[in-house]
Amino acid sequence: MKLLENKTAIITGATRGIGKGIAEVFAKQGANVAFTFSASVEAARALEKKLGAYGVKVKGYQSNAADFEAAQELAKNVLQEFGTIDILVNNAGITKDNLLLRISEDDFDKVIEINLKSVFNVTKAVIRPMMKQRKGSIINMSSVVGVKGNAGQTNYAASKAGILGFTKSVALELGSRNIRCNAIAPGFIETEMTASLPEETVKEWRNAIPLKRGGTPEDIANACVFLASDMSAYITGQTLNVDGGMLT
Repeated sequence: MKLLENKTAIITGATRGIGKGIAEVFAKQGANVAFTFSASVEAARALEKKLGAYGVKVKGYQSNAADFEAAQELAKNVLQEFGTIDILVNNAGITKDNLLLRISEDDFDKVIEINLKSVFNVTKAVIRPMMKQRKGSIINMSSVVGVKGNAGQTNYAASKAGILGFTKSVALELGSRNIRCNAIAPGFIETEMTASLPEETVKEWRNAIPLKRGGTPEDIANACVFLASDMSAYITGQTLNVDGGMLT
């Protein structure tokens, strides 16, 4: 029995990195996948094809999660196409790192808008259908940086910490409707984005982690499967650190 059989999941920002890893593992576990992407049409089509091979229904939507109306439209289209929305993974995010002295207002606003406001937008768009169904699991992608802060990332840390407060509040509001909301705080995850870092830097990071390795998108995806499935039916309002022991 696959853990997400016959469930429909929306995953935002899924054409690369962690989002792509989640989409793949969800499809393997039997979930029908609706995913969003911003610009990479080719990558989206390739992902549709790849996930479709697992025998599930898959569709990519070019949609900006940071746009309130676009999020409403997305939920409406997914509901029409798939019939239900059982799982939402708010994964879309960017970084624009700099020391506070040098950070521009625009770089602060953009990160808050894409990382935090998008979580509000898409969550608000799916809660009505989830309330009608009287079930749903919402998973918000935070970061260890949102839990403990990081020099040079005030904008990113603020956006990811905001997600934690949002998650707990949604869990309190919607628990009586059997809708669960949890956050995942990934540590150092090795993706295309980290591949461009100097090998020495990556080595230092790995050595500072108790498990002595960076995480993989699959490590995060497996935690998402647990929180999306009925195995975590009595877990809500929590933050799961998936970080190899970084914050221990």
